Amino acid sequence: MTYDTDQTAEQKLQLVLQKLDDATQQLQEAAGFAKPGKLPRVLDTARRVLLQEGGCAALEARSQQLEAAGVFAGADWENPQILVPSLSSHSLQSPDSNLVVIEALSELRLLAVALNSYTHPLISAEQAHHYLTQVMAINLALLFTPPSEAEREIQGRLAQVPRNLFKHLAERIGYEHIIDQLIDEIWRILRQRPIQVEPVKRMVTQIAICQQDPNIDLGGSGQGADRLVSSLYGTTQACREDPGVEVYLDRLTSMDNKALQSEAIGFARAMHDTGLVSPYHAVLLHHLLEVEDYLITEALGLSSTGRDCFMCYRQLTLTLIKKAIHPATAQGIYGLALLLERGILYQPPVAPALWRQMGLKLSAWSKERLTLAFGVQVSPEARLLEGVLCILGQPLGVGQGNNPTCQSARALSMWAYNDPDYLLQMLAWAARDDEIIMHFEGQPISSMESVSGVAKELPVDLDPVSLLVVPHLDRIYAEMGRRCIGREGDPHRWVNPEFHGWWSGRGFSINVDVATGQLYELDRFLRSFYACYHPYYNGNQPLIHPQPAGIAITDSAARFIGWHAITLLRVALDPEEVMRVYFYNPNNDSGQNWGDGVVVSTSDKGERFGESSLPFTQFASRLYIFHHDPLEGGEADEVPNEELEEVKGYMERSWGAARHSSDSPLQATEN
Repeated sequence: MTYDTDQTAEQKLQLVLQKLDDATQQLQEAAGFAKPGKLPRVLDTARRVLLQEGGCAALEARSQQLEAAGVFAGADWENPQILVPSLSSHSLQSPDSNLVVIEALSELRLLAVALNSYTHPLISAEQAHHYLTQVMAINLALLFTPPSEAEREIQGRLAQVPRNLFKHLAERIGYEHIIDQLIDEIWRILRQRPIQVEPVKRMVTQIAICQQDPNIDLGGSGQGADRLVSSLYGTTQACREDPGVEVYLDRLTSMDNKALQSEAIGFARAMHDTGLVSPYHAVLLHHLLEVEDYLITEALGLSSTGRDCFMCYRQLTLTLIKKAIHPATAQGIYGLALLLERGILYQPPVAPALWRQMGLKLSAWSKERLTLAFGVQVSPEARLLEGVLCILGQPLGVGQGNNPTCQSARALSMWAYNDPDYLLQMLAWAARDDEIIMHFEGQPISSMESVSGVAKELPVDLDPVSLLVVPHLDRIYAEMGRRCIGREGDPHRWVNPEFHGWWSGRGFSINVDVATGQLYELDRFLRSFYACYHPYYNGNQPLIHPQPAGIAITDSAARFIGWHAITLLRVALDPEEVMRVYFYNPNNDSGQNWGDGVVVSTSDKGERFGESSLPFTQFASRLYIFHHDPLEGGEADEVPNEELEEVKGYMERSWGAARHSSDSPLQATEN
């Protein structure tokens, strides 16, 4: 009898699949203007398939055909490389069945890509696997728990679709590895110390919920999550059971200084260990304002350098804590601690600029933007001040979000790193005046008067400072590029020094002919780069100021993806005596596989927080633009041919394969 029931279920699935195949074929054959009329039938039939046992597997096998037919055409899902994992929750829990289905189809497509059964032109297997890991972390509850009453009320039977989806994803990827993989992924991201940690906090929160749910059996996995969960919800003995901020404050009032010191040290240790800050940490810090200064320095985890800076600028620091630090902006504590450790307050303009920032009257537009992006838990002024502390403390933690604004993100990072008072001035103009004016070759450029930027829409997935400043910088950067139209060569030659700052070298080298896209004078380019930056050929001169550079990004199959802006920070030997280039990548996740063995490292190779690195030869193979001081030359002729051949080999096996010409052969020439 069981056999007959199973057979009937299988026959039912096959019947629906036949209808899906017919609908897909009609969508495939329809003209472009007619496809929207054919799509609803495909999605409705796919919904019925998703509700059947075995339906997800059947759709995974058809994912390439569905995409080729145009299921994702004209929607965000058409470009899987730009999808944001955190947005999947909204789609999968929507009452709109079409939205749920198309999100599910997209995840199944990426599963096929991740398992190498579908080679996608826009996203690699590693990228697809990384995306699915994040999606599963954010939606972990959907994997283990049945629909709630609210979900059943909103979605009805549709609520079973995401559960069937995640059950299939888990079975294909491996149940026993999911939680452990998620924990590894969280630690990998945290080692890069991003400013924006809300996605990480959501993942940690989901793991904590699953750990506490008696209906969820994690088996032997998830043992490494305790440090992450406790860093947010049970950092010290007094908040071990996550009692709530009011109860925790009551407990603090009854503690003596020794007990408070134990609390302070516990929070500081967890903060510097993970880069995450508990809301309870903010409660403690405010309480300590009325106790002893030395306990504040303990709570910030300061070294002698940071303590000295705190004592010299005590009133400023205490006021920053009062105005910027709240349970909802606790991450600013980490930024403040690192700001003090950097010692940038000793630069004469920085302290007065921070006093100005605390009294700055934000424009109505700035307040609206901050409220839209971050909510109303705290005032827009407090949220922005938290962002200021984070960007000044973590200049290499700035990310560009899901936006084509790597130039603007790089500029903000560079200013926070190298010229913090200039950054604060830019922020004051943007936040108060809704306008930034920069100069290009002596002529003013107003962000309000510029036509448009690289980004087509206003970005919202940024840190508070970037949220307000990047739209202005983006328009100015685009306008500088427009003013270079008609000039021979790449416009970055003129734009970068004017846009980023005087320290950007006026010497400029590029290995791609702008008109043809072919490699150009490659041997000269590489020898010049070695002579300018490699310690063995530049007189062992360390890099003084961060320098803008451009790289050719490739995927894990070494296929060319596009051009990308980065910052050269330093060149040095790593712990294994390998010469490496350490650089800043405004991409939100700098640990990337660029193919042919070129894997960007973000830890364990001598990197400081926020840095990426590659061996010098591998980095040179992806470089296409760099700046330098034309008056400082190294020993270009001393660079051995064998080294250049290694670099050119990497290029030939990746982005340079179709770009070499007789003028620029991918073979080293004799000195």
